[in-house]
Amino acid sequence: MVFLDFEKPLEKLYEQLEKIQQVGEEGDVDVSEMLAEIEQKIKVKKKEIYSNLTGWQKVQLSRHPERPYTLYYIEQLFKTFTELHGDRKFGDDKAIVGGLAKMNGDSMVIIGHQKGINTKMRQFRNFGMANPEGYRKALRLMKLAEKFDLPVVCFIDTPGAYPGIEAEERGQAEAIARNLFEMVQLKVPILCYVIGEGASGGALGIGVGDKVFMLENTWYSVISPESCSSILWRSWDYKEQAAEALKLTADHMFEFKLIDGIVKEPLGGAHVEPENMAKALKRHIKKEISLLKEMTPEDRIQARIDKYSNMGKFIEVEPTPEPIEENSNPEE
Repeated sequence: MVFLDFEKPLEKLYEQLEKIQQVGEEGDVDVSEMLAEIEQKIKVKKKEIYSNLTGWQKVQLSRHPERPYTLYYIEQLFKTFTELHGDRKFGDDKAIVGGLAKMNGDSMVIIGHQKGINTKMRQFRNFGMANPEGYRKALRLMKLAEKFDLPVVCFIDTPGAYPGIEAEERGQAEAIARNLFEMVQLKVPILCYVIGEGASGGALGIGVGDKVFMLENTWYSVISPESCSSILWRSWDYKEQAAEALKLTADHMFEFKLIDGIVKEPLGGAHVEPENMAKALKRHIKKEISLLKEMTPEDRIQARIDKYSNMGKFIEVEPTPEPIEENSNPEE
């Protein structure tokens, strides 16, 4: 197990648990009472730690190296999955995966960011940072879903769209903007889930849906805490303050009515009980898709437009006419 900084008290308890188990196995001694005592302490400490997480601590949990990624959920949630590649214009972006899947006999199109489970795979997947061809591949799959009347499910987990020069040369901003435009008008149901990090336009590129949900220990923001800190304080040392100021957690997003709900995680995070997390997510997807299918395409599109139009607050101010000087000469 990998323990984060704020989980160190738990690490010590788990070390004690392992030592007691080892003593019991090697010495053929009954240590059940001691094990029960330590397990109870672990349970109490978990509740104490995870019931008072800060914004920065939730950011850390969303990046946990053992946290389930898109391909894990695809394997657990869907009976069959056929991955489709390429945008038919430039190439195949490995940071975004997508294809056709079946859940309990119902076909759908799945699209999601994939970070990679080890160093080699993270480099191969570009750490989940997609190039323009990734977003164009996603759009191609969405149009395919629309053609065959299949719902779309998107899994969001990215530190942002790839900011390299070559990505800009190939139209990064246009590719993301095009996806926003097309997703609003897509005739089939769209569900979006933030399963890890949801940063900036990289997340929005596959993040416009009839319903948008966040897992409990994830974040969604225009900028990461580190980048915000480097801009405001010229240093990454203030990332914790930035995380609090950005109000990027699922609770904040739901309070601001920017998402439609929160999917609860097992105590300690999705990585602690990934199979249970996948089962909960599967139940949630089935329920939400069935509700969206009851609406007509026209009603879904209008509800989608209304939903995003109502985000944010603004005031329209009538322009104040400029005063005319009494002695001014109109011919001058």
